[in-house]
Amino acid sequence: LAPWVPVVGLEIHAQISSNSKLFSGSQVQFAAPPNSLVSFFDASLPGTLPVLNRRCVEAAVMTGLALNCSINKKSLFDRKHYFYADLPAGYQITQQRVPIAVNGSLSYSLCIDNKMSQMVTKTVRIKQIQLEQDSGKSLHDDTRSQTLVDLNRAGVGLMEVVMEPDMCCGEEAAAAVRELQLILQTLGSSQAVMAEGQLRVDANVSVHHPGEPYGVRTEVKNINSIRFLAKAIDYEIQRQIEELENGGTILNETRAFDSKLGCTVPMRDKEGKQDYRFMPEPNLPPLILYDAKSLPANMNHQQVINIDWIHERLPDLPSVKRKKLVEQYGILPEHSFTLLNEDGLGEFFESVVKQTQMKPKKVIGWILKDLLSYLKQHSLTVKESPVSSFLLADLLNLLEKKEISSTAAKQVLAELWKGEGKTPLEIVKEQKLELLQDQKELEQICQAVIDGHENE
Repeated sequence: LAPWVPVVGLEIHAQISSNSKLFSGSQVQFAAPPNSLVSFFDASLPGTLPVLNRRCVEAAVMTGLALNCSINKKSLFDRKHYFYADLPAGYQITQQRVPIAVNGSLSYSLCIDNKMSQMVTKTVRIKQIQLEQDSGKSLHDDTRSQTLVDLNRAGVGLMEVVMEPDMCCGEEAAAAVRELQLILQTLGSSQAVMAEGQLRVDANVSVHHPGEPYGVRTEVKNINSIRFLAKAIDYEIQRQIEELENGGTILNETRAFDSKLGCTVPMRDKEGKQDYRFMPEPNLPPLILYDAKSLPANMNHQQVINIDWIHERLPDLPSVKRKKLVEQYGILPEHSFTLLNEDGLGEFFESVVKQTQMKPKKVIGWILKDLLSYLKQHSLTVKESPVSSFLLADLLNLLEKKEISSTAAKQVLAELWKGEGKTPLEIVKEQKLELLQDQKELEQICQAVIDGHENE
C-alpha cells in the first residue's frame, strides 16, 4: 500500500490583551479570586445588553493585517447555542457567517533533521479570524464529587484563528503556533502565555492514502503547550495509522491529550454534526470598519476604526526583526531565530552589544552557549537572569581588552551567577585571578630589550 498522508489543521484561541471584556466593563485579570470579576451581563442576568469593546476590535484588525488577511469592512455577530455549566447564557456570541478577517497566510520556519543550520520556510493558509466570547471555567472537586463554576473568564475577548489543513506533522504545527505566538506578542494584541490559558489550540488530525479523499478526522482539544501540541499530533497520527492497518475504523470524536501518559484519550463522540442553531445576534448591529477612502469627511475619528491607520502603525514583525539582526550584526540566520524565540533574549543581546567592544559574532556565542544554557538549566527566564546585560558586557570588555583570559572569564561568570552584586573586576581581584595586564607589560619590556640588541 502507498504510505499514509497525515493532514493537520489548527483552530487557535488567543485571549485579547484588554483591560475589560469583549461586551462588558468587567476587568480582565488572571488568577483573581473566583467570581470576583463578573458583571450582570457576564452572569447573563435578564435585561442586560452587550456593548462592544473597541480595543478588542482594533486588536483583531491588527492581527488580521499582520497575517496578510483581507479585513471585512462589514462583519456580523452570531449566537452559537450549546449548554455548558460555565456558559450561563446558553449561547456564545461569535462570528460564524461573516468574520472580521479572512483569507490570510502565515509563514514559519522549521529545522530539517533537527539541524538549526538547515531550515526550510513553509506557509499555512489562514481561513479566518473571528471575534468571540470566552466561557467561564469549571473546577472539578473529585473529593466532594462537586463541580464549581468560576465566571471570571466568561466574556473575555478571544480571537479564533482558523488555519487550513496545510500541515502534516506535530513539528510543523508547533513551529506555526510558535510563530503566531511571537507575532501576537509583538503586536501586543495578545500576551499569548499558554500556561495562563491565553493561547489554546485545537488540532484536527486525519490520515489517508495519496489520491484518496481525506480520512475521518479527530479533534484534540485545548492543548496549552507547544511541546505537548507536537506530541499530541504525532501520537494521534500514529494511533490512526495503526488502527486502520489493523482493520479498525476512526471515529469522528473529540479527544484530549494526557501529558503524563503521552497519549490522546477519548472525551466525547460526534455522532453527527452538532446543531449549534446559529442565529444573528439581535442585540448587536453589523460591525462597520473604514479605510482612508471610505471614511466620511464629517465622521468623528474616535467613533470609528480606520484600517489604514492601524496598518500604518504595525510594528516590525518577527520575520523582519530576524532579517535586521542578521544584516546589522552579521550573525547567522539560525541564531536570529534563537534570539527571538526566547522572550527578551534579543533585547538582552542588543543591550550587551551596545555596551561592549567585543564583536557581535563573539557576543552571540556567550549569549547562546553560556547565558541561555544556564537559564534553561535553572528554569529561569531572561528577565530573571542574575547576570544583567551590563555585567556581562563589563566581563566581555575585560576579555576583549585581554586583561583576563577566557578561562578566567568563565570563572568570573560562574561567580556572577550567584547574584551577589559584585562587578567582574571585583571578582577578579577577590579570586586573585591572573590579570593579563602584568603579562603584557612584561612582553613589552622583553620586546624593548630585543629591539635594543637589534640596533646594536
